[in-house]
Amino acid sequence: MRTHIMIIPLVTLLNLAAIHDVSAQQGMTWHGSGGWGPHSPYGMMYNNQTMEEASGEVVTVDKISMMHQMQQQGVHLTVKAGQDTLSVHLGPAWYLEKQDVKIMPGDKVTIKGSRITFDDEPTLIAAEIRKGDQVLILRDSDGIPVWSGWRQRQ
Repeated sequence: MRTHIMIIPLVTLLNLAAIHDVSAQQGMTWHGSGGWGPHSPYGMMYNNQTMEEASGEVVTVDKISMMHQMQQQGVHLTVKAGQDTLSVHLGPAWYLEKQDVKIMPGDKVTIKGSRITFDDEPTLIAAEIRKGDQVLILRDSDGIPVWSGWRQRQ
């Protein structure tokens, strides 16, 4: 009889903990990469084989929608590199807004990135951008975006 008396409060306590856990999980919303992950259609455009470096002056900094299926806007630069104007994609606006390195019109920058054709124009998807002695790393050496968090183990 004494065992039954002790088990009932224990079972009640476990049930309450399970109900609390389910309630907490129901309040959580998972958003995913919003189209910015390495295996998204946009992310797969990045190619380590087309890496190049360009330097110039930032003309504009804009937030744009990169592709129609992407849920969050990205940061786009127009850079005057000699006689050429270069389109540069940095990454999701939510990520870049939280960084210490701020890129503004008039800044002199050096960009390392993957050369692609986007909307029929040459574009760099940036892996790294230098402004003076500041460096903003956007992708690792494998091209995985630093904002994606998860890394696949080899």
